[in-house]
Amino acid sequence: MSPTANIANMATSAATATASKELLSNRILQMEESATIAMAKKGRELAAKGHDVINLSFGEPDFGTPQHIREAAKQAIDEGWSHYTPVPGYLELRRAVADKFLRENGLKYSPEQIVVSTGAKQCIANVVLSTVNEGDEVLILAPYWVSYLEVVKLAGGVPIIVSGRFESNFKPSIAAIEAAITPSTKLIMYSSPSNPTGGVFSKADLVALAAMLRNYPDVLVMADEIYEHLNYVGGHHSLAAEDGMIDRVITINGLSKAFAMTGWRVGYMGAPLHIAKACDKMQGQFTSGTCSIAQRAAITALNASLAPTLEMTRRFGIRRKAMFEAMSAIPGLKVQEPDGAFYLFPDVTYYLGKRAPDGSTIATATDLCMYLLETAFVSLVSGEAFGDPDCIRISFAAADEKLAEAVERIKTALAKLS
Repeated sequence: MSPTANIANMATSAATATASKELLSNRILQMEESATIAMAKKGRELAAKGHDVINLSFGEPDFGTPQHIREAAKQAIDEGWSHYTPVPGYLELRRAVADKFLRENGLKYSPEQIVVSTGAKQCIANVVLSTVNEGDEVLILAPYWVSYLEVVKLAGGVPIIVSGRFESNFKPSIAAIEAAITPSTKLIMYSSPSNPTGGVFSKADLVALAAMLRNYPDVLVMADEIYEHLNYVGGHHSLAAEDGMIDRVITINGLSKAFAMTGWRVGYMGAPLHIAKACDKMQGQFTSGTCSIAQRAAITALNASLAPTLEMTRRFGIRRKAMFEAMSAIPGLKVQEPDGAFYLFPDVTYYLGKRAPDGSTIATATDLCMYLLETAFVSLVSGEAFGDPDCIRISFAAADEKLAEAVERIKTALAKLS
């Protein structure tokens, strides 16, 4: 092909790309790609080229789904549970969720107040899209899970970030949260245990939060409790259990983390009846009911013993201690020992501004993550995606030998920065 023809083809391709972009909506063009998914994708691309990539970027247990849950799914297939399901989920499953909320969280919901969705992520989207109007302010406690911000923006809401500090295990103070509330505040969003920090709101934290919120009766709260059972410091506590809160709090949970069922895509919420009905309506226009087989398996999961979950949590606790000690020993890293979930969220400011062996500058946490991926072949996620540009997220949901190898690779790569 001649140089002239090649230039012409390049111009045509550029024009086509521009025209195609103009056909897309502003909302999709303005939406950021999930950073966790993006880093996992880059890791897979390097692995496809033959590199031994250790993926510590994704938030899913490396354990298999317990056998009794898998057997329930097989039975459901054999019994012919293959048709459309009710939009909010099978009544039997919603009863099991309501029983779980009462038994484990002290929350009394009727089955009509339960909505089962295709993962907790859809529950969160349903809540935001069903409650937030254009211009409503939504307080997001940071560091936050990556999708909170984009879902709020998609709904036309105005995200207001309330940040916690490293010294307080990243938990924003009650005073800081209250200072951010205005007459336009519609919703507060948080997770406990936290993704990405592993921070946990204690009973005392929630008592204080509820006391403050009683002064603002029109403010709703979305409490994301998906990591509930991955708690290393004692019992889990729900904000909705505090006096006067159950009519204002939407509690999000699911089976992905506690039962190692990420791919089954079963999340659920307990909510005031009018919000549950609104989410049912919203879901009915998007996905309808979630997978019938996954729902039948979920009934078994919720009604059976938590022994496999508790054993998984015990093993995560061992990894937590080992990873905390190993990462704390790396010069320059500031590391908090997480109280829950399966992440470390170290402060990496010591390394920002340093130079890599190729002469490039590590200006941001994102640069650092890319450097570690491309030189050490360890996939991590920048804290920028979670609202804290000084940190990176490291998942310890991987086999012990992989974690040990990843630490050595990270340590070696960081030592080469100058």
